[in-house]
Amino acid sequence: MSVLVQPYVTQPTITWPLLPEDFILPDEPVENLDQPLIAAALRQPITAFPELLQDALIASNFALCAGIEERTICKAPDWMYVRPVKPWESTKYRRSYTPHTEGAIPQVVMEFLSATYGEEYSMESTDEHVGKWYFYEQVIQVPTYVIFRPDTGRIEVYALKDGHYKIQSADGNGRYWIAGLDLCLGLWQGSHEERTGYWLRWWNARGELLLWSEERTEQERQRAEQERQRAEQEQQRAEQEQKRAEQERQEKELAQQQVELLRERLRQLGLDDRI
Repeated sequence: MSVLVQPYVTQPTITWPLLPEDFILPDEPVENLDQPLIAAALRQPITAFPELLQDALIASNFALCAGIEERTICKAPDWMYVRPVKPWESTKYRRSYTPHTEGAIPQVVMEFLSATYGEEYSMESTDEHVGKWYFYEQVIQVPTYVIFRPDTGRIEVYALKDGHYKIQSADGNGRYWIAGLDLCLGLWQGSHEERTGYWLRWWNARGELLLWSEERTEQERQRAEQERQRAEQEQQRAEQEQKRAEQERQEKELAQQQVELLRERLRQLGLDDRI
């Protein structure tokens, strides 16, 4: 789906206030069971890389905040990655994130579409409503915006250029480079967490898939099995060498016995026994 971007007539005053403690966040239910699974599947392989976790915030359905004309506006991306983020007191419950005040702008935000479109393409900015597209592009100015349709596997990746989002083309492998994570985002089809369908997954710069924990476990199991098989093969080769050496020893002893018998026979016959 292509989006026709119209120039905005006026630029609002943007501020970066912390979310007031008495601010009531929208309590909207998750639209379907796929969304939290897809979000968790994006986060899980990153946890194996400390350099991607240090000083980072990885969140889904979590309030991203800014002030527009003295109004506190919050949107909850289905997935976002921010780094660096200022330290947070572990004893305090975190409800939101405000860029600039609490850390950097998110490197990427993602929305997973349900059967019907919502605010994901909305450029509306009124006193009553602010669309997600407008909020990510014009207010937060997130460098990369990803829109994913889990039912069809369609990925749209938009990069912020000259103040507006421009759709990006995939590379030869059908993947998109996500700056800030230094990873490629792409499509994978299969089963995970009792869900079969399309998934968003990460690849590194060398084209290697970042594995889920169960895949790493299976990879380690296969590696251990291969090592066990190699050890068994080495043991079998050693046993074969031992058997071969034993057979050669027995054959040598038998030959020596035959020589001794022949010598004894020659002596009995009074012949020269030099053999």
